[in-house]
Amino acid sequence: MRSVNAQINAIRKMKIVLLRVLCGISAAFTCALVLFLLVYIFAKGIPNLSWELLSTEPSYLSGTIGILPDILNTVYMIVATLVFVLPLGVGAAVYLTEYAQNKRIVAAIEYAAETLSGIPSIIYGLVGMLFFCQFLNMQTSLLAGALTLVIMNLPTVMRTTQESLKTVPQSYREGAFGLGAGKWRVIRTVVLPGCIDGVITGCILSVGRILGESAALLFTAGFAHALNGFLEGLGSAGATLTVSLYVYAKEQGEFGVAFAIAAILMILTLLVNLLAMLVGRWFKRRQKL
Repeated sequence: MRSVNAQINAIRKMKIVLLRVLCGISAAFTCALVLFLLVYIFAKGIPNLSWELLSTEPSYLSGTIGILPDILNTVYMIVATLVFVLPLGVGAAVYLTEYAQNKRIVAAIEYAAETLSGIPSIIYGLVGMLFFCQFLNMQTSLLAGALTLVIMNLPTVMRTTQESLKTVPQSYREGAFGLGAGKWRVIRTVVLPGCIDGVITGCILSVGRILGESAALLFTAGFAHALNGFLEGLGSAGATLTVSLYVYAKEQGEFGVAFAIAAILMILTLLVNLLAMLVGRWFKRRQKL
């Protein structure tokens, strides 16, 4: 009997060790893949970066290449999209979690959100072109592209915020109600500060998708390299960094410029993640105080 138990324990220990090794290999492979992408893109892109490339606009007469309009268009696109998608996504999540009483309606909205998150981006681009650019007569513009990205990122912000709202303990709400606070005051002062991590996560995912989106923007925002201000730029066509990367690599064969843009996108992604982490820590520190 003891020998059988000893064999079972030995087999169990072997399985545990095997699972740990496999998990370690998976983690190492993931880290190695990320490091390989970073090193490869930076090695190819950083040597092609220059102040002239970053601070000028392209001139077809002189043959110079500049990506300053593309950088500004990307910033405009991120700001315009977040201005619309954050209130809509957080508001929808608060309604579904705190106010909605009909479970069937909640399930239907959640199913619709999951369906929207799985639709290919090229379909969003086609619908955005037909609806925003033609039906609403916005023409090809950054605003039409931003509204298309709002529809694309709305399920992400809504679902991440909703799941974060569910993690706030019910006792916090009951305690605030017991002190005489109203429904909205409880949500504003107790619930939302407790789920700030979910909102920040939604922002990170949204900004990452905005930075990496090209198919939908080719239909709605166009690929002009004009240098405009914020309001003027929203009403005119413009290429973001990902769209310009596609144009320079596929249409013009400028792979050095394409890798330089790729390096800029990687740097922007790292900065966005770092900023989101710092903002999350600041909110947690403020909440403890």
